[in-house]
Amino acid sequence: MNFLTRKSLQRRTVLRGLGASLSLPLLDAMIPAATALGATAAKPVKRLGYVFMPMGADLSRWTPGSEDNLDTLSPILESLASVKNQVTAFTNLELQPAYPGSHATSNSAFLSAARAKLTESTDYYLGTTADQIAAKEIGHETQLPSLELAMDMMQTVGQCDNGYACVYQNNLSWSSPTTPLSAEAHPRLVFEKLFGEGGSKADRQAALRKRSSLLDFVKEDMASLKRELGSADREKVDHYLDSIREVERRIQKAEVSVRENPEPDLDRPVGVPDSYRDHARLMFDLQLLALQGDMTRIISFQLARETSNRTYTEIGISDPHHPLSHHGNDPGKIERMSKINAFHVSLFAEYLEKLAATPEGNGSLLDQSLILYGSGIGNPNVHDHTNLPILVAGGQAAGVKGNRHLSYDKPVPLANLHLTMLHKAGVRIDKFGDSDGMVSL
Repeated sequence: MNFLTRKSLQRRTVLRGLGASLSLPLLDAMIPAATALGATAAKPVKRLGYVFMPMGADLSRWTPGSEDNLDTLSPILESLASVKNQVTAFTNLELQPAYPGSHATSNSAFLSAARAKLTESTDYYLGTTADQIAAKEIGHETQLPSLELAMDMMQTVGQCDNGYACVYQNNLSWSSPTTPLSAEAHPRLVFEKLFGEGGSKADRQAALRKRSSLLDFVKEDMASLKRELGSADREKVDHYLDSIREVERRIQKAEVSVRENPEPDLDRPVGVPDSYRDHARLMFDLQLLALQGDMTRIISFQLARETSNRTYTEIGISDPHHPLSHHGNDPGKIERMSKINAFHVSLFAEYLEKLAATPEGNGSLLDQSLILYGSGIGNPNVHDHTNLPILVAGGQAAGVKGNRHLSYDKPVPLANLHLTMLHKAGVRIDKFGDSDGMVSL
């Protein structure tokens, strides 16, 4: 704990215990005294997030009712009301590299804006995704260059969709045209990845499981640290620790539930909460902890895989999602699909609310983050990759305005938005995918 004798704490201050490490949120004590006295804000930490919604949306219930703002939110987007001042909705963005049109290419092109090589074998080829371009530029500054998450087990191999290898459908993030990055759907494994330290993976897991809480091993150092902090910083640390405890408790509860009911569910990993809502909230809260502790600044998250046959009985939808998306213009099926769309958006809205309520520097964690939400399909009934349902949230620290609806007369490449977001994060490249310019954020 020798860092306590310095005039200010290092931003990368980490408390360590056997098999565990705990990064801290940005504290006032981490801002040099001269900076604080001069009333100059600490340099913003820019973070990028990407949340993928599968199989498009009912665009009639998605598109905002106001022409240039979000004052009239659509039925699918109404849960964003409390954070609409930090949200921009787009109409008429397209993903041309996803054509000739498939679920596999919707997924693969979403972050790459690249055309997937048509193959059922291991000679797959795509492109480096936007999140990984950012990770290579700014990922070295954090414990994890990037974090890849999902909600479904991605174990299918071979050919998944119209001659495309399953790898295109399973992976959002690619660190090179031939290197897909697998996503983790198990909350316990994500927790261990964030807070485990040293030794083999098995050793870290064993150490974390032996104790009742991650916080047990850093208790003494934490108490010593808090004696050196001001009241505002102590409150911030306490809130962060309470959040970690709560996430741990929910993970443990899910694991106990599995032991009590060992019947496997093939649609999700063993040891996750029974309901999709609880699982998704847990995965979003893990992202919040990762960003708050500055363990990573780049996150991608797949809310469900393309062609998912998951049912959402908790919101009264017993039809599998994929068949509903091919609705054949049946009004009842379209309405049920739109309820799934609204459910997904509501979970995203809860995440944004928590980011907005988390202090970071002179603003909030949402101010310092720029998060893309959307799908690589517009109208799923025809596998259309034009007029995509796309949102961007946060970024006020980088000058991003909210409460906007940007509607274009002609289709604009989604790659233009990717390029703009990279620039906002300080990653200066001239072109990305099929981009032909920038968008106004």
